[in-house]
Amino acid sequence: MAYFLGVDGGQSSTTALIATETGEILGRGVGGPCNHVGKAEGRARFEGAMDQSLGEACRNAGLDRSAVQFEAVCMGFSGGFEDKEEYLRATVNASRYLLTTDAWVALSGATGGDPGVMVISGTGSIALGRNADGRTQRVGGWGYIYGDEGSGFDIVRQAVRAALRQEEGWGPATTLTEALLQAEPAENINALMHRFYTDAYPRVRVARLSRLVDEEAQQGDVVALEILHNAAQQLATMALVARERLFLPDERAVISYVGGVFRSEILRERYQMLVGLEEGNLPAAPVYGPAEGALLEAFRACGHSVKLTPLAN
Repeated sequence: MAYFLGVDGGQSSTTALIATETGEILGRGVGGPCNHVGKAEGRARFEGAMDQSLGEACRNAGLDRSAVQFEAVCMGFSGGFEDKEEYLRATVNASRYLLTTDAWVALSGATGGDPGVMVISGTGSIALGRNADGRTQRVGGWGYIYGDEGSGFDIVRQAVRAALRQEEGWGPATTLTEALLQAEPAENINALMHRFYTDAYPRVRVARLSRLVDEEAQQGDVVALEILHNAAQQLATMALVARERLFLPDERAVISYVGGVFRSEILRERYQMLVGLEEGNLPAAPVYGPAEGALLEAFRACGHSVKLTPLAN
């Protein structure tokens, strides 16, 4: 029996999936984050996360962690991955090793390994696509200063701007002001804005406040609704550019999405409507998650194309 391993190594957790050569998922395991926070502690963090996630996956699959050899392993990381191959080889016994970013395994998972385009919008944003010839395209992903349009951080940035304009008397009234100050108590929005510049508010913490914009939009706040619609437009534009560069105009193309921003029904429906306006585009919810995408890429590395059988409850 040949076994394949897919690992999604994120900023908050690491998920490992083990499958047979037929695509049947035997075991899943979850551990802590494995991305580097510094050279000194990087290896220890990686090994600890893999011990947890792979150990649990092997136990669930009924495999001996110390004895199992995988036909292939694919691991997608948040941030850079170039320095992690040594760690992976020391931790996992496999015939083939594939290291890539979390964005590319998310694409594979979202489209089920088939050709298509996907937008990720969480703390940041990026569009990725791959066609039937294996040609790939990315759009955006330039970081919070020069890009990340339509991301959670960008949505909150627009909300703070709108609240500041109201506070200074040159913008329309919006319930976002009160919502932000209730969530993060401060003397006023100007004071809160300065707090957001400090180390106590990393971008991921700020981005989580994007849910407030969705809540206020659902309650009818026009400014919040406009922010979400603009974010959907930016994300759809990124997806359509990637689609245009990979597929012929009359070619069918699946266009999906991943990330916490799409929990907003308002934004998600607007995004799907916009990408579906062009003929041939097929807006679709993600087929699998990133860990399954990593598993599909492990099969792809061996020249196999399979349909995954979900882990039995």
